[in-house]
Amino acid sequence: MLKILTEFDHNDFIPTKYTCDGDNINPQIVVMNVPKSTKSLAIICDDPDAPFKTFVHWLIWNIPVKNSTVIIEEGLPKLYTLPNGSKQGINDFKKIGYDGPCPPKNHGIHHYFFKVYALYTILTLDGKINKDTLEKSIEKHIIDQGVIIGLYQRK
Repeated sequence: MLKILTEFDHNDFIPTKYTCDGDNINPQIVVMNVPKSTKSLAIICDDPDAPFKTFVHWLIWNIPVKNSTVIIEEGLPKLYTLPNGSKQGINDFKKIGYDGPCPPKNHGIHHYFFKVYALYTILTLDGKINKDTLEKSIEKHIIDQGVIIGLYQRK
């Protein structure tokens, strides 16, 4: 199974820097134990505790893989196509790229799932896609996967 490391531990609180109350930038994510046959990674970050539906915060795919450890840098630009060839989709804020935790105030603790998928292909997705399209595109190409869950609460 993929091992995921970031600025917070699994089931620990996400630093404010990575939320709407801080700089609202993506945390660095280190993916370890990537299988040799992996061609690319995809990440979906969402919040199943949102009031009306699972709320999507980040979609990124075609993250290049060169060895068994991949580092996704902190603070990627909010561009559809990144300099390394990765692509980002539309989150539920109706924006491209990462938008961090921003639950309603006094709504309790929310769980943010950073799901990482190792794929045996480079996806040929074009356009500003949503979570459903990305999930359907990766489902038959997953070699391995991992998740890290971060918590956040606004008061």
